[in-house]
Amino acid sequence: MTTPPISLKGRALRLLSGREYSRAELERKLTPHEETPGALAQALDELQAKDFINAQRVVDSVVHRRSPKLGAQRIRHELQAKGLEPEAVAQAVAQLRTTEVDRARAVWRKKFGDPAADAAERSKQMRFLATRGFGGDAIRKVVSGGPGEDLSEEY
Repeated sequence: MTTPPISLKGRALRLLSGREYSRAELERKLTPHEETPGALAQALDELQAKDFINAQRVVDSVVHRRSPKLGAQRIRHELQAKGLEPEAVAQAVAQLRTTEVDRARAVWRKKFGDPAADAAERSKQMRFLATRGFGGDAIRKVVSGGPGEDLSEEY
């Protein structure tokens, strides 16, 4: 006894049950399973009409999951890769920039904890934060022990 093939809508719902996906991501994942032209677009239209696919939820989900560890630039790249509207991405990145220094400081504290002893160590710390997508100003403030923060203080 064979099981009937899963419909495009069923595949999309299965994916959406795990996490939020943008419409563009679902199109990329489900295109190989489309048997008749236009069927995928119709299925995604129906899911979007029922609010199963929601771009704002995708943005919120990515920001919530990734912002404790990553900077605004890296999150911007991830949001753009998901095929989201540029306005939604720009708005999310603008909000992230307001907490960039604090988030960079938390990541730095978890990884290093102590101020750099020499220029080589400082450079290593700066590269680490840069690969996480934090901006140059935030990196300089954190690594140099920016204003208002005692880096030796442990939380």
